[in-house]
Amino acid sequence: MGTILTLIFMIFFPVDLAIALTGVVHFFNSIFKLVLVGKKADTKILLFFGISAVLAAILGSWLLLSITDLKPLFIYEINGNTFEIFPVKLIISILLICFTIIDFIPFFNKLEFSKNMLPVGGALSGFFGGLSGNQGALRSAFLIKAGLSKESFISTAVVVSIFVDLTRLTVYATRFTKAGLQEILLLVVIATLATIAVAFIGNKLLKKVTLKFIQILVAIMLILISVALGTGWI
Repeated sequence: MGTILTLIFMIFFPVDLAIALTGVVHFFNSIFKLVLVGKKADTKILLFFGISAVLAAILGSWLLLSITDLKPLFIYEINGNTFEIFPVKLIISILLICFTIIDFIPFFNKLEFSKNMLPVGGALSGFFGGLSGNQGALRSAFLIKAGLSKESFISTAVVVSIFVDLTRLTVYATRFTKAGLQEILLLVVIATLATIAVAFIGNKLLKKVTLKFIQILVAIMLILISVALGTGWI
């Protein structure tokens, strides 16, 4: 949800606002998931992983807002059309492409870390969550070896996600006021309701395997839009 929605928002809104709006939808979606599966979260893991995630999310969110107003790195023309490559767009596009490629490399899919690395994992997950909204893959890689049951793993991940989302949304708040959130509030509400509906369905189909075709399709879309973003086409 976060990946696809971020891409769609980026087509219509500035990068920082697109990430922030996705954060709003992601937060309320996570709240709904918390109602469904939140009772089995592991408190000890939350402390080891969640505290560093929150602190790093502050840094990542601040960095995103800091690079947003930087001047273009490069300006070029094609057939009379002028394109500008901004630092924020280039950085986010590179991160999105990297996370997409990592998902399809077997080595990274099998990558796991010991419990001693949980604070580090929380920091990495929180930082990239604040900077680009991408936190799920890193969070899973570190939590998967925490000795949690499937239900507890999902529940703990949801709670950490809420911590990070709430933190980064607090930092993003100034950008909301400048962008006039009230003008696009209906769009956010519709997106939120849609993700809540899918979360409910997903909870019912928890034991099903993700379709490979959908993964590949999303990856292709992600890379294409990321390239367009990084080159200044959107």
